[in-house]
Amino acid sequence: MTRERREGPSRASSAPSGGSAAHAVASVGVEPFSRRELLKSGTLVLLLGAQQIARGATIVAVRVWPAPEYTRVTIESDGPLQARQTFVPNPPRLAVDIDGIDLDPELRELVGKVTSNDPFISGVRVGQYAPGVVRLVLDLKQATLPQVFTLAPVAAYRYRLVFDLYPTQAADPLEALIADRLKDQQQSAGATQAAGAATDPLGELMASQTRKPAAAPRVADATISIAKSPDPARAAAQKDSSNGAAAPALSGKTDRLIIVAIDPGHGGEDPGATGPAGTHEKDVVLKIAHLVRDRINATSINGNPMRAFLTRDADFFVPLQVRVQKARRVQADLFLSIHADAFLTPQARGASVFALSQGGASSTAAKWMADKENKADLIGGLNVRAKDVQVQRALFDMSTTAQINDSLKLGSALLGEIGDVGKLHKGTVEQASFAVLKAPDIPSVLVETAFISNPEEEVKLNSDAYQEKMADAIMRGILRYFSKNPPLARNRAL
Repeated sequence: MTRERREGPSRASSAPSGGSAAHAVASVGVEPFSRRELLKSGTLVLLLGAQQIARGATIVAVRVWPAPEYTRVTIESDGPLQARQTFVPNPPRLAVDIDGIDLDPELRELVGKVTSNDPFISGVRVGQYAPGVVRLVLDLKQATLPQVFTLAPVAAYRYRLVFDLYPTQAADPLEALIADRLKDQQQSAGATQAAGAATDPLGELMASQTRKPAAAPRVADATISIAKSPDPARAAAQKDSSNGAAAPALSGKTDRLIIVAIDPGHGGEDPGATGPAGTHEKDVVLKIAHLVRDRINATSINGNPMRAFLTRDADFFVPLQVRVQKARRVQADLFLSIHADAFLTPQARGASVFALSQGGASSTAAKWMADKENKADLIGGLNVRAKDVQVQRALFDMSTTAQINDSLKLGSALLGEIGDVGKLHKGTVEQASFAVLKAPDIPSVLVETAFISNPEEEVKLNSDAYQEKMADAIMRGILRYFSKNPPLARNRAL
């Protein structure tokens, strides 16, 4: 008997919707792995869930969230599920036996939800392994570190069984930023050489015998075009001067990348707030984050190129503490978390900026919003069994007074620019204990671009024009902050 039949159904096979369980098993040819095969492969079999098997549980929905960092598969049901996982490394595949259910149309839909560009999953096979037991086989494109866990009902979700597939070796985001910068330098140098060859091909041919390697050209300062001013750095400095403050010119050459971590709130299983017309916060803030990224990547300060690092660049869930870790890992100079939250009433309107508070919140509303944002891990689905959870959560107690003071300065600079785009909910930086702002060594703020719960502001948030204006204002606020607080030199040039 082939390994294919021992492992599970073929991609095209599925159990019939009617008939006996025995007939279903025979039709798909699902048989258990042999004990010898499991021992040879070093397989780990994990029993999940402390609750009893839910006989007759119904699958509510299945979802797949592919991303470069990891792929998540979610099975939502109206009762708790119990599952056993088996990972076989060669060829890589993950088999999961789910107890207490029968194969139904919802589970069959999982096969078609896997896209060809998924970094980890090449296909899904599903079949009725035994009465009350469904086997899923995820065929993988690479070796992974799978995490399989269950989530209790929360918010709009019922019971969830989650498969997270992580790469065996995660990419270094800082190396990626540096490589991106070097690529830009090479492209610019190549373009310069190509232009010279086009104007004087004979001279280029003769000079090529003795030419030294061309130095990479310097990125032009503040090369982006912003509606308010063609030079955002100069505009930020002039605005401070017009307010009576002595704003020094951008100075303090550091000869390294200036990195700004942009954190689009929510994502994946966590949609964030939802507007009256059905707009999800996670979608709007990702668009604004992309616009801010483009502006940052097109800007330099005194010859030092800026680079934006996004904590998520697509629609997938990132735990709060992981967002903080990511910013620290790339040695970010600033951290901006972008949101479009909701309030208890649709009348709330206007943009806000929040910084961390070591004590109490600056207002009841600020505390309410912080408590709401800090529940993102429950909604998004955090695997509390992960080994490094305690280490990650230790970051939440490492905030410093200096970080908070710098965050307040950054928040004030941003408010000064965002206020020109539209109404401010409050004219001062508010403070509360937002978990995502607790990087101990990075000035960190949370920007509420508008209230998505307000029908008029929901329309604005979906407007390309408003998104562009908000991104421009955030960019000017960043430069305004750096005009008074130049980025410090690092131990090594980037």
